Amino acid sequence: MSALPPIDDRDIRRATLVQLLHWLAIGRLQPLELAASYQDAIKRLNPALNAYLETSDALIQEQAIAADRRRRDGVMGRLDGVPVAIKDNFDFAGLPTRAGMRRRSKPATHDAHVVARLRASGAVILGKTNMDEGALGVTTDNPHHGVTHNPHRHGYTAGGSSGGAAVAVAAGLAAAAVGSDSLGSIRIPASYCGIYAIKPTHGEISARGLVPAARRLDAVGILARSVDDLTLLLQVLAGYDADDARSRRRRVAFQLPDWEPGHLRTGLLPDLAHFGIQPEVIDVFNQALEKLPRELGERRAVDFDDWDFARTRRAGLLLMESEMLNTFAEELADEAYPVSARLRGMLDYARHKSAADYAAADLVLDAATLKMRRLFAQVDVLVMPTTPQGAFPLSDTPPASQADLTSFASLAGCPAVSIPMGTLPNGLPIGMQLVGARGSDLRLLELAQVCASTLDADPIYPVEARA
Repeated sequence: MSALPPIDDRDIRRATLVQLLHWLAIGRLQPLELAASYQDAIKRLNPALNAYLETSDALIQEQAIAADRRRRDGVMGRLDGVPVAIKDNFDFAGLPTRAGMRRRSKPATHDAHVVARLRASGAVILGKTNMDEGALGVTTDNPHHGVTHNPHRHGYTAGGSSGGAAVAVAAGLAAAAVGSDSLGSIRIPASYCGIYAIKPTHGEISARGLVPAARRLDAVGILARSVDDLTLLLQVLAGYDADDARSRRRRVAFQLPDWEPGHLRTGLLPDLAHFGIQPEVIDVFNQALEKLPRELGERRAVDFDDWDFARTRRAGLLLMESEMLNTFAEELADEAYPVSARLRGMLDYARHKSAADYAAADLVLDAATLKMRRLFAQVDVLVMPTTPQGAFPLSDTPPASQADLTSFASLAGCPAVSIPMGTLPNGLPIGMQLVGARGSDLRLLELAQVCASTLDADPIYPVEARA
């Protein structure tokens, strides 16, 4: 039998994680070869994109050699040899955990739980990705580490705070990436960059070793180039962690992916313009819905007149800002390496709020839980745009509403998936968000796969940066 031809570098970087695992399994691709392809791409493209803050050729080589040895010996982890990236607010032993700050430069001594899971599965961790300062932002325009550019259009935002992770996946600088999502930090950049993302049910993936933004909101999220990749990674990374106070010990397994399209009840917001969604986004969303006549089953208008998306987002921000006063107390006091005026101003806002103000914001989480229960007694899934707008020029003032549509799932602790749904008139991608009841993660992913296959709205990966 003649040898299979080598795989083109661009095809390697276009491939999904599942495809890479297949090539590795049949020996058509080797871990060292795969790692070298991504290393070369990072060296060529990262200077223009600024997706990565930290990479180590020696560390990548060491991991790839170990994966190669395990594959040769036949004792492999689930992700052996697959290159992934992690956001720079997760501890990775031997590398600093900056969390977008300037002062934090001391190497971590232990791996975050999710990093330990990746390592145990054999993944090759390529490096740590850029993010908003302290994870408090949605543009990845970092005052200390520079701005991350959207790979679809240089000079446009990638979203945040997991912008570097999203760009690494979209531009073919990682097969997948792990980030954090407190009010939309995974889903917003996924929408702007044209990739797939899941914020799981709160507590499904341990957040131990993640620099907290707001522990009641923080979720470990996943970014990839296909729904299948999200499903595989969720199953590898999810699980109970006794050392994480928020970790969930499930008495029953995930709800099985057994929705029948003919019996699916899909909830839709009756008036998208009322919620501040831009007309061009509404047009793309409506076009996407027209392509899914059977996939979304019975469609029902859901009543959100009693829910103020902007107020929800502001309540979540206050919880984050208040907790960050403690998380970043040393950084705020360090005059040698000062935080930005923007971050200091946002945290000072919380400093001047009362305990009663914090309690009022905290009550919004309870209201979100009750709203979630009532909602999913009527429908199986809520479908809406991921963001009210597409990516915008970095020179523009960031819209305050970017997290309005993502904040509900965060405060309610629900799983939410973002998939590419189409292209705006300016050529930039935009995402569709599917939100389900707690524990419906696998069901959501199944529906997301069906919808994504029908929409066929993926950009051409890897997305190359354009000046």
